[in-house]
Amino acid sequence: MASPAAPLPRITLLTMIRLGLFQMGLGMMSVLLFGLLNRILIKELGVPGTIASIVLAVTLFVAPSRIWFGQLSDTRPLFGLHRTGYVILGAVSFAVIAFLAVQPLWQMGLSLKSPGGWEAATVWIALSTFLFGLYGIAISASSTPFATLLVDITDEDQRSKVVAIDWAMLLMGTIAGGITIGVLLKKLGNDPTIEVLQASINRLFLIVPWVVVSLAVISTWGVEKKYSRFLHSPARQIAEEKMGLDRAWHILTASRQTRFFFTFLIAMTLGLFLQDAVLEPFGGDIFKLQAGETALLNVPYGVGTVIGILISGFIISPRIGKKKTAQLGCQAVALTLLGIIFAGTTANPGTLKICLFLFGLASGTTTTGAITLMLDLTAAETAGTFIGAWGLAQALARGLSTIVGGSLLDIGGRIFVADGARSLLAYGLVFVAQAGCMMAAVVLLSRVNVQEFRSNAKENITAVIASGD
Repeated sequence: MASPAAPLPRITLLTMIRLGLFQMGLGMMSVLLFGLLNRILIKELGVPGTIASIVLAVTLFVAPSRIWFGQLSDTRPLFGLHRTGYVILGAVSFAVIAFLAVQPLWQMGLSLKSPGGWEAATVWIALSTFLFGLYGIAISASSTPFATLLVDITDEDQRSKVVAIDWAMLLMGTIAGGITIGVLLKKLGNDPTIEVLQASINRLFLIVPWVVVSLAVISTWGVEKKYSRFLHSPARQIAEEKMGLDRAWHILTASRQTRFFFTFLIAMTLGLFLQDAVLEPFGGDIFKLQAGETALLNVPYGVGTVIGILISGFIISPRIGKKKTAQLGCQAVALTLLGIIFAGTTANPGTLKICLFLFGLASGTTTTGAITLMLDLTAAETAGTFIGAWGLAQALARGLSTIVGGSLLDIGGRIFVADGARSLLAYGLVFVAQAGCMMAAVVLLSRVNVQEFRSNAKENITAVIASGD
């Protein structure tokens, strides 16, 4: 291992792409849960949108564990490394739990279709919620140390490229997952029975999660030991001896800029993902698409996001700056959401796909600006703690977006009903609320000041770590 005085190598483009394989795997898992299962629960199993949203969103509401896992990876090496061991162990855990979590859903659907079956359904809902909570904890144990690893191994001038490649790979996983699911479900034909669905979905959850585990191993193997700046940080030894979760919290609240950015991340994430719970039902109700076809809606969105991330990461952000890139993306997202509503008035799937592609472009720009800005607002000495906090903000907002989106759809469905089905106005209520969140994010972002954070963060962190309280 290189001595503390020796210059550490800079990561190569090939290494950046290899790291992105882990994010690709997470993209595939996201499609399985928030795309496929959400569609199956609401459309095929007849579960109310609010209940379906809550069951899936619990994976995100266990997000406070992200701060704990981030702080743990800062202070307690696993298998001799601070990040890699947590990434791989967490991946193995969520692969096992994912299959187990799906099983109660079938009994839930059967119970709800039976007369007086709500009592039995309640038991299955509770069990599903518990298992999806465990799944969310496993995701936190893996993804938070991985995001921290990106801070550990990069210099500031490399981060926009790393983020662009990393998030592009995440969306490539979403695209690959959407195509795979669409092809497999298309073979089932129209209106498959629950038994046929169960066999097909169980097969997916036996294969895909273990593919993701393999990608996690390939992605991270040997990277931390070779490139990590954290392994050679003098503050690391101090943190390992004296840092506890209470001090981690003091560090997070030491700068008002962390509070501003935390709030911005929540508003921005709501603005990006409020439609997650309703997009595929939207395709089914308004555009009359089948289950396999609605899964493929992830493709134009994903392609647009990948292009948006790469263009903004390599061209826009280096020219106009990270903050302005994020502001531009937020404004564009709000406009494209209005375009999705317009697509609904045409009931033309082709128009919807074009609007989803544009929404993806805007989302990619927003993501690049926000994530690179996030890494700038992360102190290297306690990177895991900060990444855990940013992950907490995003995960809480993802959870809220899933529940709020499903609940708004239910409310809109009661107010706006057309021929016994949810109308465009019901879905439009969700998209308009989402655009409002994104414009609120623009206002909040104007208060974020990276220079102020840098001026105060190290002094505050040193004081907290050195204190004996």
